[in-house]
Amino acid sequence: MKIIFLLTTFFTVLLTGAELITPIPETIHYNKAKADLGKQLFFDVRLSKDNTISCASCHDLSRGGVDRLQFSFGVDGQKGSINTPTVYNALFNDSQFWDGRAKTLEEQAKGPIHNPKEMGTDLEAVVEKLKKDPQLVTKFQNIYNEKISPDNILNAIAEFEKALFTPNSRFDKYLRGEAKALTKKEREGFELFKSHGCISCHNGVNIGGNLYHKFGIIKPFKETTEHVGRYVVTKEESDKYVFKVPTLRNVSMTGPYFHTGETKDLKTAIKVMGEYQLGKALSKNEIEKIYSFLLTLTGETPKIVKEYIE
Repeated sequence: MKIIFLLTTFFTVLLTGAELITPIPETIHYNKAKADLGKQLFFDVRLSKDNTISCASCHDLSRGGVDRLQFSFGVDGQKGSINTPTVYNALFNDSQFWDGRAKTLEEQAKGPIHNPKEMGTDLEAVVEKLKKDPQLVTKFQNIYNEKISPDNILNAIAEFEKALFTPNSRFDKYLRGEAKALTKKEREGFELFKSHGCISCHNGVNIGGNLYHKFGIIKPFKETTEHVGRYVVTKEESDKYVFKVPTLRNVSMTGPYFHTGETKDLKTAIKVMGEYQLGKALSKNEIEKIYSFLLTLTGETPKIVKEYIE
């Protein structure tokens, strides 16, 4: 069934000429005051049990929104078991986390706080800590017209994450009609990306983040993590080791790759995807061209984090 789905999508693209990828909007509406507060919370280690871990510990905004480790480390030095996805452009995903268990950015923000291997605490305990900070209490009162609460903590973080979009990549400019935004090699790479069927799964504004698939559709993949994927959410046997298709936005900055985090090199990742997902042995020339295309997916640094990075 999965092979039939991929073939159907692939031939639909070829027959209709439909462009399945759309540019990231150049502007996104969000509440600036809430986002600035959320930014402060994003970097606040008080959100963890022992005041050592913040959201930014795993989602480094200067490194593509990831920590570039195979697995991240939480409180008490505990090691995770699945690669950290980028927080950039997360607002365009249909769901959050590799298994899609969170539907909103608020739900996603809550997850690590309560996860014993990540921040290892709970929101009520976080509220008690933050209530001792007079300046923070005043900020919440001014913005939300109420005391610090679990809901407005999550709302502020989610509002900040809405601002973490990266528009105006060279590929977005190309999609908007700037033919010279891409070189001949990069355009050929995009054509290969489409003709080989990569676009069947990596499409939409985020070039991913909107579908679930098993890693190893054509060639079986031996799992190297304890995660069982979408099965955690659905309890359907067919969803074991099925994961959300990741975004390819800024992909050159977000390695290591796959939910296993075991592939460090992007060209190797392209080769692996061709073999396991498409059943194709891509040539070195094809890999080079697709790689060149993927480099054009790096967008602008979000305005709200420029001062942090610079």
